[in-house]
Amino acid sequence: MKNLTILALMNALASGALAHSGVDSILPKDGATLAEVPSEISFSFKGEIRLTRVDMIHQDNPAIRLDLSDQTSFTRVFSLPLDGKGEGIYRIKWRGLGKDGHAMQGEFTFTVD
Repeated sequence: MKNLTILALMNALASGALAHSGVDSILPKDGATLAEVPSEISFSFKGEIRLTRVDMIHQDNPAIRLDLSDQTSFTRVFSLPLDGKGEGIYRIKWRGLGKDGHAMQGEFTFTVD
């Protein structure tokens, strides 16, 4: 009985975590290798969120906060301009707030070769 309770609790916690991950798609795709720096990045979420911060890290340089401009309301799709820094590995880290009040975050990388 104790094992069933633990298993049910673990399943409930995992389901809750997945419910708030919310990312449907990103462009460029995580792990992609591109010939040139994209002019923008885009996020599509399964539910409405409000982005609160997006940082770009190029190679070993310090993070640069991307301009969210007027894209700070609750929605499912975001497109942000990207001021590329040339060839290398890019890491994009994002934070947001789900409409249910839960904090969300994630990251992805792509390479320009």
